[in-house]
Amino acid sequence: MAISATIITIEIRFEQDVVMTRQRARLIAELLGFDAQDQTRIATAVSEIARNAFQYAQGGRVEFRVEGESPQSLLICICDKGAGIANLNSILEGRYTSATGMGLGIIGSKRLMEWFEIESSSSHGTTVQMGKPLPKRALVVNGPRLAQIADELVQRSPSNPLEEIQQQNQELLRALAELQKREEALTQLNRELEDTNRGVVALYAELDEKADSLKRANELKTRFLSNMSHEFRTPLNSVISLSRMLLDRMDGELTPDQEKQVTFIRKAAEGLSELVNDLLDLAKVEAGKIVVQPDNFEVSELFGTLRGMLRPLLAHNSSIALVFEEPRDIPTLYTDEGKVAQILRNFISNALKFTPTGEVRVSAVRVGNTITFSVADTGIGIAAEDTERIFEEFVQVDSPLQRQVKGTGLGLPLSRKLAELLGGNVWVTGTIGVGSTFFASIPLVYSGSNQESPLPPVSWKLDPQRLPILVVEDNAETLFTYEKYFQGSIYQPFLARTLDEAEQALTLFTPTAIMLDILLEEQHTWGFIAELKGNQATQEIPILVVTVIDNEKQVRALGANAFLVKPVDRWSLLNQINTLIKRNTPQKLLLIDDDPASQYVLKQLLSDTDLNISEAFDGREGIDLAQIEKPDCIILDLSLPEMSGDKVLSLLKSDSKTNDIPVIINTSQSLETEEQKNLAQNTVAILSKETASQEIAIARVREALVKAGIALKACERGYV
Repeated sequence: MAISATIITIEIRFEQDVVMTRQRARLIAELLGFDAQDQTRIATAVSEIARNAFQYAQGGRVEFRVEGESPQSLLICICDKGAGIANLNSILEGRYTSATGMGLGIIGSKRLMEWFEIESSSSHGTTVQMGKPLPKRALVVNGPRLAQIADELVQRSPSNPLEEIQQQNQELLRALAELQKREEALTQLNRELEDTNRGVVALYAELDEKADSLKRANELKTRFLSNMSHEFRTPLNSVISLSRMLLDRMDGELTPDQEKQVTFIRKAAEGLSELVNDLLDLAKVEAGKIVVQPDNFEVSELFGTLRGMLRPLLAHNSSIALVFEEPRDIPTLYTDEGKVAQILRNFISNALKFTPTGEVRVSAVRVGNTITFSVADTGIGIAAEDTERIFEEFVQVDSPLQRQVKGTGLGLPLSRKLAELLGGNVWVTGTIGVGSTFFASIPLVYSGSNQESPLPPVSWKLDPQRLPILVVEDNAETLFTYEKYFQGSIYQPFLARTLDEAEQALTLFTPTAIMLDILLEEQHTWGFIAELKGNQATQEIPILVVTVIDNEKQVRALGANAFLVKPVDRWSLLNQINTLIKRNTPQKLLLIDDDPASQYVLKQLLSDTDLNISEAFDGREGIDLAQIEKPDCIILDLSLPEMSGDKVLSLLKSDSKTNDIPVIINTSQSLETEEQKNLAQNTVAILSKETASQEIAIARVREALVKAGIALKACERGYV
């Protein structure tokens, strides 16, 4: 049970009352379990404010209270009936200078206490409230304990002013002794640092010598690779040409064994030729002999060229679809088209090699002054620990499929060097068994040219079917990643690269939640968070901080509602936003399916969630329940009696009562590509009832629920 009880009240009428107040403050702090240092801090803060009340208002009242349940706190209220403090704001900001020292006691007391509030006016005087939480080891203050403290205050009557001064002097002596110890420690540390600095200087000199040696060795390696690559090309081209002549029967027929042998020779020669070409390109880049030839070109034309160039790679495997998304709102690029094509060609050919079934999807979006290309596949995936290794020369990740598909291990390192040459960079994300996505961020305008590329205008066009999320982030790769994360979800991200853009957005619409980084390029968002939480119009908007520095305590102290450390995966991010928005409210799920077995299976997959699940066995019943119950999400089967699932979906989305409810399709039908596209316009996910395993089925259902805005507990989303 929470307690709120007064320990003692002291009237300040004479100067010796100030001394007595300090004595009482120290004694009360001791009885409540504070250590000696905190006792001195509390006593000093109380005496400074009490002295102000006596000096400027000719008196006042000091009240000591204990409040709270767990934890409990010591609160001190000091009030007077004086003329008030005219320059209070300047004093609190440290800008006021007084010949009498007024203001120093207020600032000092504020620093000594955990909480400090002051109100002052000419009509009501000044009231100061300050406090500290009781130590964790302290006894709980209840009725009997309060009586015990009161008895001790009576028994241990305050000493005279001279003894109080002696006590203060002893505290000062102890503080000076501690400072002397620290000074001696600092002197010793400085001597150690000087020795370390001398060692570091010597180490730098040695490192410079090693760096020069490595540079010379690298130049020798580059020259060797370049010369050897040229020397290898001529005999390899001869071997390839001669083997082709033999296979074309230009000098007569071959026996089956001879044809097989010559085919092996030609494939080996072509593989070696590919290795030589990659080595030569790497050597040229490292030697600085690659010339960038920028020109204007359209991404759509580049995609068309790549589509035609790579189509033959799919001839032997009809189970893979190569999809080029139509570029939207992307201006003309001014860079080296051939090198961009080479980067994407390496990405796509790798994706096709390591994707047994599924699709390889190529897309491009504009992020600030760059175009970020992505090549996503549904292949074998890449472990997190290998995402940097694969960009090292000759490195190939071991896997059963890798052993079947031979490569040089030079394509990805070359792609990174080419991207850096154009002023961009490359990176990859992936999950074993799920797939991977390779990214290349290329500037709109090659930095070696004189053309300028203006920042794109910011668009704040709201989609009425989605919830707006304001994202404050200045990193191009991160912005692109967030855009991908929100695709297909119920959220519409609005990307703000600066605080000015964020404030502009807030004048145009109220976001459902705000995501932000702490450190922007030339700004930080500490003040912005405090401003949002201090403004009545925005203080209820949930704030999620996603940053590279683990400073959660400071972030939450400013008012942020949640915190994640970069890098963050898609499902953790979406689920955190769902949790902030739902705020522990009960969540309802409606299943519309005429097959009791299917409904039973779905309920079993979701048995460890807190969802309230309703069931409907036909379309009309499902629509009625959706209108009455307003569920947070609907899982809909397409094969329903009397009214098809397509018709149910259409009616749900055309009704103002239900059009904002996210819908997940769960069907056993085999859908054509065009059908999937049409359904995807009004749904957050399309699931198949024909799933390989229960684990995969659970993962896919819960991923879809998170995209639909359902908040799952940490234990419910082990798949992410």
